[in-house]
Amino acid sequence: MSGPERITLAMTGASGAQYGLRLLDCLVQEDREVHFLISKAAQLVMATETDVVLPAKPQAMQAFLSEYTGAAAGQIRVFAKEDWMAPPASGSGAPTAMVVVPCSTGTLSAIATGACNNLIERAADVTLKERRQLILVPREAPYSSIHLENMLKLSNLGAVILPASPGFYHKPQTLYDLVDFVVARILNLLQIPQDMLPRWGEHHFVSDE
Repeated sequence: MSGPERITLAMTGASGAQYGLRLLDCLVQEDREVHFLISKAAQLVMATETDVVLPAKPQAMQAFLSEYTGAAAGQIRVFAKEDWMAPPASGSGAPTAMVVVPCSTGTLSAIATGACNNLIERAADVTLKERRQLILVPREAPYSSIHLENMLKLSNLGAVILPASPGFYHKPQTLYDLVDFVVARILNLLQIPQDMLPRWGEHHFVSDE
């Protein structure tokens, strides 16, 4: 199996809930264990942008997401925002990779300053201090100098900043194709197999020039 076997997936309150849900589904299909974290703002955005309404309690949310994705028992583990005993809160128990998608600029700022006010921020802090893979997927436009400074700081600390900016060279036909473009890039960084988007050079893209 290539790529990490366990991954922390966090969703925060930026637009783009579809990216997080699609990534969760892909990770489940690739037999990865997912430690799932979500903010209240992200739940509100998800209910606004999709037909998915998550239960409030972690145990009920875990059951819902397991059924939604077809996950095996225990494959998805949901933790509350102040569950400081959860594996992602400690370097000795956290998965070797973490993705925050979508990543709000507020969460970006908190991670950049080491705030650790909730489990999402603490999990990201652990990922950085342990020199593990942290992928942040912001979705904002335009970016302020504050946002850009935080991104630069985190990039210098080893995080990967992957804006939710889909390309068009694969000639997308649907909205789902645009979502898959970003999710495929995340999976490529995690070195997890995906067949949604060919790697550059696998297929020749015809130019008009």
